[in-house]
Amino acid sequence: MSRMLDTNTVSHILKGHPRALERLSQIPMASVCISVITEAELRFGIAKRPEATRLHRVVNEFLQRVDVQPWESSTADSYGNLRAALEASGKIVGSLDLLIAAHALDLNSILVTNDAGFSKIAQLETEDWTA
Repeated sequence: MSRMLDTNTVSHILKGHPRALERLSQIPMASVCISVITEAELRFGIAKRPEATRLHRVVNEFLQRVDVQPWESSTADSYGNLRAALEASGKIVGSLDLLIAAHALDLNSILVTNDAGFSKIAQLETEDWTA
C-alpha cells in the first residue's frame, strides 16, 4: 500500500527528524507520494520566505524526488462525500486537511501525519513517523 505524506511529515523530513528519516528509508520511494495540495502548501511556505535560499533548494529537491499526485474527478467525489459525512456528524476538519484526507482515501493510501485532527476520519488509515 502506498503512503501519502502530509505536509507536517514532509516538514519533519526536510528538517532532518531522525525517526521520520528512518521510516522513510525503510520503504521504497516508489511507494511514497504527496498530494498536489501538499505541494501547494510547501510552495506557499517558500514564497513567504524568498530570502531562505537553503529552504527553497531543499523543498525543490524534495519535490523532484517524490511522486506528486494530481487531483482527479474521483478525488473531488471522495472529497464531497467525506465533507458531507463529517458535517452530518458534527466533525470539523481543516479545509486543506480535508482535501488531503480525501486524496489519500481516493488513492487508497495510508496518510503519514502527526496531526491528531485526522483521527476524526474513521475510514482513513494513518501512521505517525515522528512517534
